[in-house]
Amino acid sequence: MSIKVKNLSVSFKNGVKAVNHVDLEIDTGVYGLLGENGAGKTTLMRVLTTILKPTKGMVSLNGILYNEANYEKIQKKIGYLPQELNLYPNLTVCECLQYMGELAGIPKKKCGKRIEYYLEKTNLAEQQKKKIKQLSGGMKRRVGLIQAVLNDPEFLIIDEPTSGLDPEERIRIRNLLIDLGKERTVLFSTHVVEDLAATCYQLAVMKKGSFLYAGTLMELLAQTRGHVWEIDAREEGQIKRLEECFCISSRQVTEAGTKVKIISPVRPSLECVPVEGTLEDAYMYLMREKE
Repeated sequence: MSIKVKNLSVSFKNGVKAVNHVDLEIDTGVYGLLGENGAGKTTLMRVLTTILKPTKGMVSLNGILYNEANYEKIQKKIGYLPQELNLYPNLTVCECLQYMGELAGIPKKKCGKRIEYYLEKTNLAEQQKKKIKQLSGGMKRRVGLIQAVLNDPEFLIIDEPTSGLDPEERIRIRNLLIDLGKERTVLFSTHVVEDLAATCYQLAVMKKGSFLYAGTLMELLAQTRGHVWEIDAREEGQIKRLEECFCISSRQVTEAGTKVKIISPVRPSLECVPVEGTLEDAYMYLMREKE
């Protein structure tokens, strides 16, 4: 499976350019889309799901061009979990999935087998007779993931899958994405850096409708070498002075004081030592470098 995006732009009537001449190529596996709220991630995903028509540019799915004549063919190959999914609160989990399968035109017998399989895979089998309104936020997201894969899509698009979830549910969703990415292409957007570090090999970073970076996690991390520093700060005044002059990516309280991590192209002080950067450090470095 290969998705290609070339010179894509999306402009709205109010003059806002949500996506600005972007190029992207995505193959099988889990691909991450990272960026702050309003970066253009959701707009790009809406184009890839055929919900939104681009203003300019070209998109293709395994060589099939995105145009109105091909939309029905493309939609059959796509599964989509939007950030806000309106499930049916008074239906049970099983009833809701059966109904959504019918809407998607999936044969009843085939749909039933897939529902049974994914309820087990998502640890929701024991909850299938509960009404949707009785579920936790994390359980609802898992139901949303099941509806997105009921048609056995080749291309799965997921918008902010862990937003608002507790740590245990976030880990559960991340593990599901890894499993789903073994047999298909999964594109998921997030502003939570740890989600990408745990699931993706490749990612793109968006800001104000453009890509600041597109490539592997390792290549992005390599860009931080020589730009991430650590210092043991023993007083709050020292930390405040560092914050005034440099970008602080983390503070960790220890028995000896506070370990402060700093993003800087030059050594902030003689007491600072270079350290390996994390994906969060790389993201902050990239954002500052492109400002």
